Amino acid sequence: MFSGIVEEVGTVRATREMDGARELEIDAKVVLRDLQPGSSLSLDGACHTVVEVLDGGFTVNSVGTTLSRTVAADYTEGSLVNLERALAVGTRLDGHFVQGHVDVVGELIAVEDKGEYRLLDFRIAPDVALATILHGSITLNGVSLTVNAISDDHVCQVAVIPFTWEHTNLRTLEPGARVNVEGDLIGKYVRRMLPGAS
Repeated sequence: MFSGIVEEVGTVRATREMDGARELEIDAKVVLRDLQPGSSLSLDGACHTVVEVLDGGFTVNSVGTTLSRTVAADYTEGSLVNLERALAVGTRLDGHFVQGHVDVVGELIAVEDKGEYRLLDFRIAPDVALATILHGSITLNGVSLTVNAISDDHVCQVAVIPFTWEHTNLRTLEPGARVNVEGDLIGKYVRRMLPGAS
């Protein structure tokens, strides 16, 4: 379980193709504290298990399902990745409940600079949009964000403050970029319990 509060932006040091999987080697500093093999770590909102802790980094394996449902298949050497360690019981929850289970890959369609903040519009899947409400929560590339607007054509708008812009990889995205999307956990459960929901 995560909170969607990014601890640092890591850099992909290397990738290695495996049989049905992909090894990622990530440069990092902050998340290395208390990190050990078997630890859960969010990479752009997708939960991964740490395989090895290295000097100045770590490795994880992305398996076939993760590669097909997230942006992990897009990573190349030098890619910037939002990183967050799993929540510790008893700590402050500053974002919202994030499972690290990506629902779908969305697409950035517009960025509008509003001076003190930026508005980002993302096209998301219809089923995620149905569980998304105005002023509710959504996770984009592992970042806990508040829904600023949601349209009938499944476009979700978020406002990004300067601190978040500077401390996540959202600042590197341009229209057309793919992002990991995890809908609000509570919204998904409510949606599932509605008559006729699938």
